[in-house]
Amino acid sequence: MIQKTRGFFTEFKSFAVKGNAFELAIAVVIGTAFTAVVNSLVGDLITPFLGLVTNNVDLKTLSFSLQPDLVLKYGAFLQTVFNFLLISLSIFVVFKLISSARKRIFREQEQIPPYEKPVQEQLLEEIRDLLKERK
Repeated sequence: MIQKTRGFFTEFKSFAVKGNAFELAIAVVIGTAFTAVVNSLVGDLITPFLGLVTNNVDLKTLSFSLQPDLVLKYGAFLQTVFNFLLISLSIFVVFKLISSARKRIFREQEQIPPYEKPVQEQLLEEIRDLLKERK
C-alpha cells in the first residue's frame, strides 16, 4: 500500500513539474478573471442597453408560473446562455488577434534564404564559418 502511494506521489510530482500543469493553472485563473470581465460587460453595459431597446425588459426577471409554488425562470437561463455566447465570442476574437499577431511576428523573424542575402553578408558568413573551423 505504501509503495503504491509513493508511486502515485512520484507520478503526481512529475505531472505537476511539467510546464503543461502550470500553463493549465494560469489558463484557469485568466479564464476566471476574463469571465468576470465579460459578465460585467453583459450585466452593466449590454443588458441595460437591451433594456432600453426592449422597453426595460430584464431577461433575468422573465418567468412562467405553472403553479403558485412552481416557477420556471427561463429569463435567468436566457441570460446565462447570452453570457456564454458573449464569452465564447470574446475568447474567439482574442484568440484570432493573438494568432494573427504571432503569425506577423514569426514572419518577420523568418530566415532569409542564403541566395537572397546580399553578397557582402554571404562573404561575412563564409569568413565566420572558416574562422570557426580553425578553432
